Amino acid sequence: MRAMVFDGTAPMLCEREMAEPRPAPGQLLIDVHACGVCRTDLHVIDGELAHPKQPVIPGHEIVGTVAALGEGVVGFSVGDRVGVPWTGHTCGHCRYCASGRENLCDDPGFTGYTIDGGYAERTVADSRYCLHLPERYSDVEAAPLLCAGLIGYRTLSMAGDARAIGIYGFGAAAHIVAQVALHEGRKVFALTRPGDTAAQQFALRLGVHWAGGSDERPPEELDAALIFAPAGPLVPAALKAVAKGGAVVCGGIHMSDIPAFPYELLWGERRVCSVANLTRADGHAFMQLAAQVPLQIETTPYPLADANRALNDLRDGHVNGAAVLRMR
Repeated sequence: MRAMVFDGTAPMLCEREMAEPRPAPGQLLIDVHACGVCRTDLHVIDGELAHPKQPVIPGHEIVGTVAALGEGVVGFSVGDRVGVPWTGHTCGHCRYCASGRENLCDDPGFTGYTIDGGYAERTVADSRYCLHLPERYSDVEAAPLLCAGLIGYRTLSMAGDARAIGIYGFGAAAHIVAQVALHEGRKVFALTRPGDTAAQQFALRLGVHWAGGSDERPPEELDAALIFAPAGPLVPAALKAVAKGGAVVCGGIHMSDIPAFPYELLWGERRVCSVANLTRADGHAFMQLAAQVPLQIETTPYPLADANRALNDLRDGHVNGAAVLRMR
């Protein structure tokens, strides 16, 4: 099979011919049709996430069909369309797993980071962490649901019942979660890179109430701010925009250093928190929601061999919505 592989020696991927994987007990062998290109993939390749599997096939927004079943698999059949998300394994017995917080597992496995992922024509995955996908979305449209959609969903859930939501960084996750928040009747304000009028117009087309640069203040106080851009200086900026009792939720797995800020920005029971990974319950709940809400998924497709170009476009901010690799 063809695969794009990161071997840790250069900040780019190499195309290789590799032996097809075989499913172990409990695993699915999957013919990959599409795989989203996520900013987390950039963090792995740019060395911002330590100790990846080496070499590793990146990609954790995998959509494909089941080609074969490992021994003991239940709930899936050959020919089913499936999705493979970031969380690929948890231990099941640490204190976090035992308390329903498997996203914080002490001994996890992550697709495309510590487990080979979907920048390939075939992959294997633990069936217990795979998801059935809503039929209303094509393979390319469904791929961003598996991380951008899921992490956006979990990030929004940590904002509680906040009615006025500011979203900092309007990329793959933001454009999906904005539609979910609007569907729930919330007011949504999009804050993009300063001067990025294309992203602001994109946000307005999706129905947000206001769009501007992250160096601006929204036209009203926010009940919560969701940060998807990996820029630490956005934290104090968001705190300035959040009302008393509000939350600033950081949805990324990596962020540059947060600069010092005066305590008065935090005072008034404002709080800053992070989102770490996902649970299987998140996956099932969000896929049910995505089946009911007609989400408009904006994608830019690339052939598998152009994975490096897709990553560079994402790094340079030249992708509206989500970049997705197509295998065929």
